[in-house]
Amino acid sequence: MIQNIWREVVIISFNPVSSKKLYIQIYNQILSEIQSGSLKIGDKLPAERELCEQFGVSRAPVRQALSALELNGLIYSRQGEGVYVKNNQIAPENPQSTILHESVSPEDIVEARMSIEPLICKFAALRATDEDIENLRSTINKMEEETKAGYYVPETDEALHNGIAKASHNDLFISIMAAISTAMKQQEMWKFLRDRTVTRPDYRDRNFAEHQMLIKAIEDRDDKEAERIMTFHMQNLYDRYWKD
Repeated sequence: MIQNIWREVVIISFNPVSSKKLYIQIYNQILSEIQSGSLKIGDKLPAERELCEQFGVSRAPVRQALSALELNGLIYSRQGEGVYVKNNQIAPENPQSTILHESVSPEDIVEARMSIEPLICKFAALRATDEDIENLRSTINKMEEETKAGYYVPETDEALHNGIAKASHNDLFISIMAAISTAMKQQEMWKFLRDRTVTRPDYRDRNFAEHQMLIKAIEDRDDKEAERIMTFHMQNLYDRYWKD
């Protein structure tokens, strides 16, 4: 049961981190402070900005670490108030700890998508057949119906991006997108962050509008515009997950 009396932020000095999988190192340091009792149930963690300064990193790995801690039931957030310690031990039956440490990180997913998808979209605009265009139209129409009904359906989003890869007629691009889709499905933190952002009404509408522009550029066979819009879409994806 969560305590109703909130303590002030506890002064904890964390060590800067370096190398790959920063979020795991951050996760482990915060977990250690919780399990040692330095951070007690009901204590408020430092703000994200302060954690970034202490660890010497950007917001992305800090947010991933906090998401992992929350998925494991160790902390929870109160809108507009901050993040608090909920438990000091991971529940034995909780399977997330293994998944979080073995899966591709959300930051890796975003980085890969930002790098490869604009290029895929460029070739889709150059090579899409009439059948490809028709399939993409069908998918974007479905997304429009879902958006107007107030829903974000990840499977429709995935189908659209995979459809764009298929329209590139490059088997390696198609395989890369399939691998990215698999990583997103396996990564619990990705789904956790996605559900906190893209499902919001303002983001949901913007997400659809960006996809609509993408398909229009491919229909117009405008490879430069298609590449530009996908770059813009991927940058917005990054910003939604790590900056807002």
